[in-house]
Amino acid sequence: MREVEVVVIGAGQAGLSSAHHLRRAGLEPGRDFVVLDRSPGPGGAWQFRWPSLTYGKVHGMHALPGMELTDADPARPSAEVISAYFDRYERAFDLRVRRPVEVRAVREGTGGRLLVETSDGAWSTRALINATGTWDRPFWPRYPGQETFLGRQLHTAQYPGPEAFAGRRVVVVGGGASGTQHLLEIAPYAASTTWVTRRPPVFREGPFDEEAGRAAVALVEERVRRGLPPRSVVSVTGLPLNDAVRRGLADGVLDRRPMFDRVTPDGVEWDRGSPLLERGREPGGGGRVAADVILWATGFRPAVGHLAPLRLREPGGGIRVEGTRAVADPRVHLVGYGPSASTVGANRAGRAAVRDIGRLPERAAA
Repeated sequence: MREVEVVVIGAGQAGLSSAHHLRRAGLEPGRDFVVLDRSPGPGGAWQFRWPSLTYGKVHGMHALPGMELTDADPARPSAEVISAYFDRYERAFDLRVRRPVEVRAVREGTGGRLLVETSDGAWSTRALINATGTWDRPFWPRYPGQETFLGRQLHTAQYPGPEAFAGRRVVVVGGGASGTQHLLEIAPYAASTTWVTRRPPVFREGPFDEEAGRAAVALVEERVRRGLPPRSVVSVTGLPLNDAVRRGLADGVLDRRPMFDRVTPDGVEWDRGSPLLERGREPGGGGRVAADVILWATGFRPAVGHLAPLRLREPGGGIRVEGTRAVADPRVHLVGYGPSASTVGANRAGRAAVRDIGRLPERAAA
């Protein structure tokens, strides 16, 4: 059994930011805290992004605290740029990330400490910073007939790039940023594309200033304070209406259809009377779209299954959080969860979590 003051789970933006602030607070990696990461190398979830997502297409990448990301080639894949940056960062601050290490469970230990069980043994810790993000939990909706589809089904987490869809009839499901990006990339290669979403997409005109950002984060934060599952920030901000999106709307690539009712062996199908198109038109006798591929750009859920033994979930399905601290257990901090699930938000949350952990003995004594 190894004992540390703090265990950090995850070495993406949130985990590295937290580790940086632990070092600044005077804690030494390896002796006072440990960073555990299940990925094979540095880069967090970025290392798994598809090659066509170049650094120039990344929206709002914020530098880690204490080291700017400079001279990045915008034409280079973001997976390469950011993985190399995270690698330099880990080495520059001597964070000694242990990988690949899978955290299997966090449960009550002895003496008021937490027990962290992993593929590399167990740690006893006074506090935990959970920075596991969402990439490991892609969300696959379930629709009737899904198992009968004879074509290929894949999720954004498995997206290989647009060339893989050449000559295919592709249905893209999802109204977020990934769905629109996939459509705009795939359309020049595919035989046809069809875009379906549960709700009509909302496109945002004009700049997204600091005030609008704070308002969006506040809406997400309100959900986690109530113990509800967090929604993504883009779900409340809307999709930016840039030049590429405008072209997609004009040429019909982003002609959204409502969610289908079932999957068939050769495509998707709407019930009779369901509006296939917006603008008040309905197909006679229902509607069908033939497809070779269904791409589920349906987002991700927080990867917090290893925290289940601590019983942190509220009846609403989420973990109630104040700041970064889990209300049900003040030893547990969730960084990169809900309102801090952005690169700048993760930086700030890492600092706040470390500050709060420093006050943990006072709170326990009170």
